[in-house]
Amino acid sequence: MQFHIKLLATALTMALANPLLAQQPAATASASSRFEQLVAPEMAANSKPGPREVPARTIPAPSDEISPQLRAMIEAPFPPHMNADPKSAAEWKELVNRRAALLIAALPSMQEKLGVNVQPAVIGGVKAFIVTSNTISEANRNRLLVHVHGGGYVFAPGEAALPEAIMMAGFGGFKVISVDYRMPPDFPYPAAMDDAMAVWKQAVKMADPAKMAIFGTSTGGGMTLAMVLRAKQEGLPLPAAIAPGTPWADLTDTGDSYATNEWIDNVLVSWDGWLGRAAKLYANGHDLKDPQLSPIYGDFHGFPPTILTTGTRDLFLSNTVRTHRKLRRAGVEADLNVYEGMSHAQYQFDINAPETKEAFTDIAVFFDRHLGK
Repeated sequence: MQFHIKLLATALTMALANPLLAQQPAATASASSRFEQLVAPEMAANSKPGPREVPARTIPAPSDEISPQLRAMIEAPFPPHMNADPKSAAEWKELVNRRAALLIAALPSMQEKLGVNVQPAVIGGVKAFIVTSNTISEANRNRLLVHVHGGGYVFAPGEAALPEAIMMAGFGGFKVISVDYRMPPDFPYPAAMDDAMAVWKQAVKMADPAKMAIFGTSTGGGMTLAMVLRAKQEGLPLPAAIAPGTPWADLTDTGDSYATNEWIDNVLVSWDGWLGRAAKLYANGHDLKDPQLSPIYGDFHGFPPTILTTGTRDLFLSNTVRTHRKLRRAGVEADLNVYEGMSHAQYQFDINAPETKEAFTDIAVFFDRHLGK
C-alpha cells in the first residue's frame, strides 16, 4: 500500500511540475498510471524462467486500418454455443441443425449478390455441390477448384457448407466443387477424409490437375493439408496450389495462440469449449497427432504452392504460423496473410466487408499465378 501511495504522490508531483504532462487526456494518464502500478508486481511475477504471468486486461478493437464491418465483428459477443457440451448424438444433431439453419437462410441473397449458381451433385459416390460463377473469365474456363468446408468436423452439413465456396466462386470467378463430406456423430474419422479423397480422385478426371486447387478454412484448411499428404501417400496427382485458411492443422491444444488468444478470439474462444469436444468426437479414439487428423505432424516436402490466411486474434494463429514455417522449411512457396484484429475465419463472415473481398481476391490472384491456363 505504501508503495502505491508513494507512486501516486510522485506522479502528481511530476504532473504539477510539467504542464504538458498535466494536460494529457485522462485516458492516457490513466493508462500510464496503471502501467506504473503493474511494473513492480509483474517484474516480480516474471523474475524467473518459466510460464509468463500477465495481468487481467481489457483489449479495445483496433482504431485504424479496419473497416466498420470488421469492427462490428471484432466487438461482437461470444457465440452462444462456445461452451456447448452435447451429451448424446441427438443433442449434437440438434445443435448442428440449429446453426445450419442460420447459414442456409443467408444463401439466396449471397448467391444473388455475388452472381453464383449452385447445383447439387454426386461425385465419386459423395454428395457435393457444383458452385459456378456467372462470369467465369477466359483464364478460368478450364480451371477447377475443390472446396472442403469448415465447422470443427461437426458443423455445416449440406447447403450450410456453401458460403465459402460461393465467395471463392463469386470473388474469384471460378467453378468450384464443394464436398458435403460425412461428419460425426454418425460418421467419425476417417469418413470426412475418405469422402474428400473420393471426390478428389474423380475431380482429377474432370480437369487437368495442373489447373486445379484445393481450398478450405479451419477444418477445411486442415483437411486441405491432409488431402495433399494422403494424395502423396497414394500416388495421386497433386493440385497446382492450395489455400488452407487458418487451418486446424493440430487438433491438440498445442501452439502459443491457444493461450495468448484464449478469451480474445470471439469465434472459437477456447479449445476447452465445444472445439476440443468436437476434436475428440471426430477422432473417435484415434491419436490426435496422427497426421491425417493433425497434418502439422506430416511431411510437407513436395507440397504445392500455398497461401494461408489468419488474424491477430485468431485462436488458430499459431496453427497457421506453424504450418507456414513448416512449409517454408520444406522448400515450399508459401504466402501468409494476417489481418489486424481479426478472430478466427472472420474474413468470410460478411461479404460486404472490404477485408472479405481482399482475402478472396488475394487467393484468386495466387491461384492465377500457379494454375495453368
